[in-house]
Amino acid sequence: MNLKPDPVRLEIFNNLYQFIAEQMGIVLQNTAMSVNIKERLDFSCAIFDASGSLVANAPHIPVHLGSMSESVRSLIKDKQDSIKPGNVYISNNPYNGGTHLPDVTVITPVFSPVFTFPPSPTRRGAGGEVEEIDKNLLKPIFYVASRGHQADIGGITPGSMPPHSTTIEEEGILFDNILLVESGIFQDKIIQKVLTNHQYPARNIQQNIADFKAQIAANNRGLQELQKMVEKYSLEVVQNYMQFVQDNAEESVRKVIDVLQDGEFTVQLDNQATIHSKIKINKTTRGAIIDFTGTSPQLDNNFNAPFAITQSVVLYVFRTLVKDNIPLNDGCLKPLQIIIPKGSMLNPQYPAAVVAGNVETSQNIANCLYGALGIMAASQGTMNNFTFGNKKYQYYETICGGSGAGKNYHGTDAVHTQMTNSRLTDPEVLELRFPVLLESFSIRKNSGGQGKYHGGNGVVRKVRFLETMTAGILSSSRVNSPFGLAGGEAGKTGKNYVTKKSGISQQLNSTATVQMQPGDTFVIETPGGGAFGKDITDLD
Repeated sequence: MNLKPDPVRLEIFNNLYQFIAEQMGIVLQNTAMSVNIKERLDFSCAIFDASGSLVANAPHIPVHLGSMSESVRSLIKDKQDSIKPGNVYISNNPYNGGTHLPDVTVITPVFSPVFTFPPSPTRRGAGGEVEEIDKNLLKPIFYVASRGHQADIGGITPGSMPPHSTTIEEEGILFDNILLVESGIFQDKIIQKVLTNHQYPARNIQQNIADFKAQIAANNRGLQELQKMVEKYSLEVVQNYMQFVQDNAEESVRKVIDVLQDGEFTVQLDNQATIHSKIKINKTTRGAIIDFTGTSPQLDNNFNAPFAITQSVVLYVFRTLVKDNIPLNDGCLKPLQIIIPKGSMLNPQYPAAVVAGNVETSQNIANCLYGALGIMAASQGTMNNFTFGNKKYQYYETICGGSGAGKNYHGTDAVHTQMTNSRLTDPEVLELRFPVLLESFSIRKNSGGQGKYHGGNGVVRKVRFLETMTAGILSSSRVNSPFGLAGGEAGKTGKNYVTKKSGISQQLNSTATVQMQPGDTFVIETPGGGAFGKDITDLD
């Protein structure tokens, strides 16, 4: 075969790979039980080559997608020759490619379509004779994976997003490449045992299992579509174009690097931890070094971001600089050398708590990188993670805010930014499934920074409780404002507070847990984005 890609075919395969991931997502949304996956779309689906490198994904959650390849590689390394057709694996280990424990990844190996199930070492030839199958075909040719945010996976608070956890044990159940399906049989008893045999067990095991099965179904769609592609185009063509797609992404990022400049930036979190990034551009090699040396050491709170998350943010930021319509994949990482000191808050070691690292620290890593490149002012710098629940109900949502302004554009109001891409649950569904009322949801006017290009506005969200429940907020940018660039003003910090039924207000910190009584209202005012430039008279 010609080892140079045909440009037309390259575009076709680009779209085919993304289409398969999109089909997986549709199946997952349609078959899931939890509001988190079905309504908020807090999930991601992707396909990987035989080595575990990300090939293509649907436009789902950025922080999931850039880190999933680490989970797949971990499985390959851990299980090696024991990976067989009909097996499906489950993992959420933050120290092995995971993000935080609620984000559970289901991984399915894809084998050659010559197999019927259960697999046999022999098959019938064209003349009916028995012939042995090439042993190389007994190895996976691809992998498919789906990552979904579980509504609850155990831990010290309902919703498994504890604001004040200090160890991974307090955040829920840890799966590390466990067999979810063996030889086509769902491992129900084993999974139930894992979910219950814990100091802080899962609160709604049947919902967990239903969502796991939805992820299996999504992966099966991906498996089937990849096998159809192999039957139509041949394994050699499909594998070669998987490599071509990654090579094309690599070259696209190198073209971006050609026009970038060195930069350095520091972002401080509300808990006084700092993220420091230094970007060094090498014009000769057309590569870049992204060095996080100088970042705070591993923290005794849960704002530690696992290595896979930090890498995922770097991948996301450089992919967003590419104007071409290419799938996010591991090719984007090849021109980049990432230095993350071991034992820092961006590369923590077991048993560090990490639940906020995925959702909060990731946002601030992105802001720090954009700041170092001088491209964009800070977006809200938080996902405003709001959880509530009791033994019967568990709910989690992330809340939109203002995006940062950049060269020649304003920030956007009320939008999920950077490492999150989930939806908010429709009010009707929220009030139908949970004993709460959405009192109001509105734009927080004048919360974006002012400048030549203004930052986007945040929102105000008020939820009134009808039953006694535990509520938690895990947020950032309540003390330190989202920064402006090039003289632009910072965005306004966010606010969290509870208005009691009596009318008394209780102010809350960036991270807080509170008991809500019937009639109490939880209010979240999200931050605005920073502005870019200070000369407002030059507006077009």
